[in-house]
Amino acid sequence: MDIAHTIIALLQQRAPASSLCPSEVARALAESETAWRALMQPVRDAAADLARAGMIIITQGDTQCDPDMVDVGPIRLRRGPGFPQR
Repeated sequence: MDIAHTIIALLQQRAPASSLCPSEVARALAESETAWRALMQPVRDAAADLARAGMIIITQGDTQCDPDMVDVGPIRLRRGPGFPQR
């Protein structure tokens, strides 16, 4: 299971300005509710790593979040300036 790869793959399937919820990543990796819910923190951690690398940005509403401060509240994942081109 490669969480970072799944985040990138799901964002590549969307329009460049679109975003995704971390739960979509977790659900893509695990079928049962218990299993995907257990993946939520690892998904947030992987998203923070990708954001630090400039590949994605993390937002809450219209505000870009510091990747080190994404432990609380709903977030969205979007393509960043270093997002890989196909």
